[in-house]
Amino acid sequence: MYSRRTDTLIAAGSLVAIMAGTYANLSWTGPYERPLDAAGLTLITIAALSLAFRRTTPLTAGIVAAACGVVYYAAHYPGVFAAAPALAAIYTLAALGRRADAIWLAIGLAVPVYGLMALSSDDPAAGNWMALLSGWLVAMVVIGEMTRSRRAYLHAVEQRAEAQAQRAEAEAERAREAERTREEAALRRAGEERLWIAQELHDSLTHTISVVNVQAALAMELLDRKPERVREALAAIKESGHEAMNELRATLGVLRQGEPEGAEAGLSGLPRLVARAEGAGLRVVHTVSGDPYGLPAEVDRAAYRIAQEALTNVLRHAGAAVVTVAVDYDRSKVVLRVENDGEPGTAGPGMGLIGMRERAVAVGGSLTAGPGTHGGFTVRAELPAGTAQAADAAGAAGTTRAADTPGPAGAAA
Repeated sequence: MYSRRTDTLIAAGSLVAIMAGTYANLSWTGPYERPLDAAGLTLITIAALSLAFRRTTPLTAGIVAAACGVVYYAAHYPGVFAAAPALAAIYTLAALGRRADAIWLAIGLAVPVYGLMALSSDDPAAGNWMALLSGWLVAMVVIGEMTRSRRAYLHAVEQRAEAQAQRAEAEAERAREAERTREEAALRRAGEERLWIAQELHDSLTHTISVVNVQAALAMELLDRKPERVREALAAIKESGHEAMNELRATLGVLRQGEPEGAEAGLSGLPRLVARAEGAGLRVVHTVSGDPYGLPAEVDRAAYRIAQEALTNVLRHAGAAVVTVAVDYDRSKVVLRVENDGEPGTAGPGMGLIGMRERAVAVGGSLTAGPGTHGGFTVRAELPAGTAQAADAAGAAGTTRAADTPGPAGAAA
């Protein structure tokens, strides 16, 4: 709508300018000019008003303007301004990228006009502006091409700027998404660290505090009847407190990104754990079957913590019981079994079993817990072993068995 309104104003302005220039005798086409009459005014009006359609139908508007101009000059009407609408149409065609149409329209205007000049009885005078028509036609095509090139360049610049703006917006969005992802990852890591700390403190402190409670109750019971045995209970309490401090120090060492101090929790510390449970009054049978081999640190630690929590539950809920702690080394997995023959107990729901199962699943294993077939309670964990380490251990064990006589497959504590 804006372009059509502009073209209409241009057409009206061209009509006024052509009328003014013609009536003012600002140009001259030769000695045979005739006065401008209604027919000449109609030709000028049609040629000028065709510019209102120069962008919607440029070729048709140009043909109409050129035809009106040729008829105008053939009728010897005065002034050269009647060709101005055709020149404007040629410029528009070139500016719109229709170079061939612009050239053919220029030829269609130039040939008849120069034909009329050639057929004239007198040669064009020096002041006859019609002789300059070819220069104007070439100039319109060239200026139109320059305008088209400049518009194409500006359009390309705008597209590049828009593309750069879109890329900048996309990069900003990716940066915001990355920031959100980092924040979510940080929150997830913080949650995982809190869970790990809670599990470590629960597994280590609960076991130690249970042993301390049992020993303290035993000391209070023996204080009047057998005071000489109170010293043993107090020594066990002291040892349990010392080991709790070591485990807390190790946990804090891991949190500080340093090397944990004290004994590392693993199956190598299982005899010490069994001894502490026996000191608290449990009867524990510790067996190892298969050929022991090195486990990944996280698997070794998970096995130790599961055994620790299982013994803690026996101390807290099963009463006086016989406990079996069995470790079976296979080529692809380690099976840890802790079972007792005590009472099931009446403790409410806690985090012990959940924590044990989470530890097993975290290293790619599994855990089952429930009442045993002959009473009591059984915890059974299957944890993956390092494949290469297990294969090496199995190969070494096979070589040893080939050379020596095999011994017993288990040891009782």
